[in-house]
Amino acid sequence: MASDPLRSRRLGDRSLGAASTSTYVAPPAAADAYTSDKPTESAKPSSYASRPRKASLSDDRPLAKASRSRTGTTSWWSRVGGGLDVIQPGENRVLAGLVLLGAVVRYWHIARPSSVVFDEVHFGGYIQSRFFMDVHPPLAKLLITLVAWLAGFKGGQFDFKDIGAEYGPAHVPYIAMRLLPATLGLALVPLAYLTLRALHLRPATALLGALFVLFENGLITQSRFILLDSPLILFTALSAFFWIGFSNENETPRDRHGKVGPFSKRWWTWLTLTGLALGAVVSCKWVGLFTIATVGVFTVLQLWLLLGDLRVPIPLLVRHFVARAICLIAVPVVFYISMFAIHFAVLSNSGDGDGFMSSEFQHTLRGHGMQDTFADVMVGSRITIRHAHTQGGYLHSHPHVYPGGSQQQQITLYPHRDDNNVWLVLNATADPNIPDVETHAPPTPIKDRQTLVFHHPSTHKKLHSHDVRPPVSEVDYQNEVSGYGFEGFEGDANDHWVLEIDQFESAYGGKHAKTHLEALRTRFRLRHMLTGCYLFSHKVKLPEWGFEQQEVTCNKNPSRENALWYIETNEHKMLPLDARKVNYRRPSFLAKFAELQAVMWQTNQGLTDRHAYDSRPSSWPLLLRGINFWVKDHRQVYLIGNPFVWALSTIAVSSFLAIRGLLILRAQRGYKDFANSQVVYYDRVGTFLFAGWFLHYFPFFLMGRQLFLHHYFPALYFALLLLATAFDLATSRLRPRLRLSVALTLIGGAVLAWWYLSPLAYAGVWTRGQCERAKKLGRNWDFSCADFHEKKSDYAPQSAVPTLNCAKPSHEMLPPRDERLGGKAQDYSSGLCGGPLVYGSLADGHHHAPHAAYVQPTAAARLQQSALAVVPDPSLEPQAHESEINPPVLICLGAPPLRGGSGEVAQ
Repeated sequence: MASDPLRSRRLGDRSLGAASTSTYVAPPAAADAYTSDKPTESAKPSSYASRPRKASLSDDRPLAKASRSRTGTTSWWSRVGGGLDVIQPGENRVLAGLVLLGAVVRYWHIARPSSVVFDEVHFGGYIQSRFFMDVHPPLAKLLITLVAWLAGFKGGQFDFKDIGAEYGPAHVPYIAMRLLPATLGLALVPLAYLTLRALHLRPATALLGALFVLFENGLITQSRFILLDSPLILFTALSAFFWIGFSNENETPRDRHGKVGPFSKRWWTWLTLTGLALGAVVSCKWVGLFTIATVGVFTVLQLWLLLGDLRVPIPLLVRHFVARAICLIAVPVVFYISMFAIHFAVLSNSGDGDGFMSSEFQHTLRGHGMQDTFADVMVGSRITIRHAHTQGGYLHSHPHVYPGGSQQQQITLYPHRDDNNVWLVLNATADPNIPDVETHAPPTPIKDRQTLVFHHPSTHKKLHSHDVRPPVSEVDYQNEVSGYGFEGFEGDANDHWVLEIDQFESAYGGKHAKTHLEALRTRFRLRHMLTGCYLFSHKVKLPEWGFEQQEVTCNKNPSRENALWYIETNEHKMLPLDARKVNYRRPSFLAKFAELQAVMWQTNQGLTDRHAYDSRPSSWPLLLRGINFWVKDHRQVYLIGNPFVWALSTIAVSSFLAIRGLLILRAQRGYKDFANSQVVYYDRVGTFLFAGWFLHYFPFFLMGRQLFLHHYFPALYFALLLLATAFDLATSRLRPRLRLSVALTLIGGAVLAWWYLSPLAYAGVWTRGQCERAKKLGRNWDFSCADFHEKKSDYAPQSAVPTLNCAKPSHEMLPPRDERLGGKAQDYSSGLCGGPLVYGSLADGHHHAPHAAYVQPTAAARLQQSALAVVPDPSLEPQAHESEINPPVLICLGAPPLRGGSGEVAQ
């Protein structure tokens, strides 16, 4: 590539020769920036730098290194540093214009729709201080909760759990809550401009990149609702911006006053801000680790180049290393942990998420503690037994039998406290039919290797196992565990279990807990005396006939942890009141923090089932499909990107790879492309942005969990910046006016595509014909045009007819309840809007809907005109535990009243 004289002169001392020790994102500086921490004489500004002038979007001349106002005073941007001293006063008006335009685009009709949209269902736990389980760190939710609290929302009865539920009747300040992510999305626009200027690209280039971000439909849609991605993307962008600013400061020689350059106040500020931004991004979602990886890679490159520079003394090298370790490792870690400290402080009450956590953790929550219990377990004690490894709960039985196998009474794990969790522990030779068997003999401590019988007082059954395969885990090494016997029956040898105390796991309980059975302190296994198998449970749920409780079996070759049990509560009538008692040990903050991280990881890994609108990473750069957020009242919110901007960004990424590969091949053949400072400069800027795109995109290929289009947005941001960089390079030889014309053409294409698809972002008015024409832009786009009216005049309030609310939160799976719909997977992917019909029951005039399934187009069209279309579904069995419920029905929510009499249903 030939050198452009104007461009080379513009770069001036920023040319990136092969011998430079600069990083991949900043222009180089004098060697003293690396080899010494002593101040140097500031370079005398060039003639053009000393003459203040206005910034021009079409200007090809170099900008002043230190921008000054008309009075000659240094501008605010120059004092900030970080490479922003290239910004001229006239650009402040550009930034203001971007903010105003962005506010219109982001805030337009933000109150619409006035009901819960997509993953807004996940908010509500913080408001009521009830503990809940989420796979994401808490920062983004805490920010939105703070806004809701400042707006006066105290929670009330609104739980955010149902898509389509109206906010109005509950007085939820949803507009204020949505304004936070919208404002963060707005901040992304000027931040993109500043980032590109910090990379020393032209003002026109920075404006183009900012407008690409501004008019990107996917970013707009995602930022208008109470979702986590807007904070995530902003903190990702801030991390990149602060890192670029730090790199620029790191390249600047120290002046005589030590105000600029390495280890100056500005240098430390930019480095610390980078660490705080990294802590914030990973505190929103764990995908923020990709941002940490991006900064980490270039930090290692910086230190590697310093290590190879023999002019850098070892003490100075150590200072550079320690400074980065403190700010880029310690600061993010402390920030991340502090967010969980706030999380625990806010969620201090027992809630829906208790069951995910250990009993020790649950005991720290208000409303979930328990009274002290007797420590020593005696023969004749009434106990509750908990599984030590999974959070399935208590060893449990109830008067329901297995449908196959022995057809004896079910033994399960049940997560809640219940009378059916209580067992009477007896010697194998004891007769449970003796009146008041607990007081028949003096209490005798239970010791290791003792043979025991576990009697279930509620049903008069005994814990029993035999050589019969269990109904779910039908393998040779698993035996069924059942409740067997009846009142007055003495039992048989299949009721005998040998206590085996685990010495290692019981060590923390003390010496006595390793030889005698103690509540809460002893971990033990129960070995079936006749078959040699061990009482066992794992994360396998029984079907509906087992009320979806966790399976319990007798395993001949169990994993160690899944065969461990412990006693939670222990009562005995003969023990004195002053007998030794114990309770759960209160875990430390760090222990709770570590446990929650492990549970979050396990839960995240478990999200492997399909969702109606999930997608794989290979489809994201091509924008093959979006996500249906909300459908109601003949309007729709569908997350889809701006196809014009999206296509250009993908071309830019592909072009960078192709050109970089070509340059490598040319270098191998002896060409001296990298002797050209312009080539090296664009290569280094492009490498940083491409690495940001790659490290935020490629890791998703390694994940087996549910993935959605919005997971691509952080990578898309880097792709848009790379697109702007490609424009800067491609137009570097054009005349300024022509370059501006090209930029305006690209902006026009982005605005046109944004406007064309804007009804999907704003739940706006759209006709069916407009929808069909727009759908031709993407072959696989699966938003439903049948939801829209034929004519815009049909949207008059008097003729508006509600339609099905068919969106679905991302944590729900597809296909739902396949086994209950005939025992095989059914194809619901062609549903009217991919949304759920609901299986439930009618009781007291209200619908109860615990299950969901997808509706096909023909069925949806028939149901579209009915208010509550109820179809009996005999394939569903009652869900209530040990109680009767009303006949299960299929409910289609959200349409006008039926024209028949009250109680009429559509068959």
